[in-house]
Amino acid sequence: MAKKGGFQPGGGRPKGSPNKSNARAREAIAVFVDGNIARMEGWLDDIERENGALEAFKAYTALLEYHVPKLARSEITGKDGEDLVPKFDASGMSDEALAEIMKARRGDG
Repeated sequence: MAKKGGFQPGGGRPKGSPNKSNARAREAIAVFVDGNIARMEGWLDDIERENGALEAFKAYTALLEYHVPKLARSEITGKDGEDLVPKFDASGMSDEALAEIMKARRGDG
């Protein structure tokens, strides 16, 4: 028989899925934005006239945070966290050897 009430491992909303309240709020904001684009342009123009372009931009981006989800930052690395592009140490090479490498890369030689 299934346990009722209390903590149940694995129960609840899956990680990363939107909860219903947030989804409804985002939908309401989307409907508001879509239905008031012309008015919002006027409001942003008013903010720009009264407070400057930076404040208008801040207002716009603040609203966007609720309409367009933020993207997570990602760091791409090679195997075991190593750099994707191998490092090249030319400190012990002669100028002539470096010139030959550069010629080969350009297709001169």
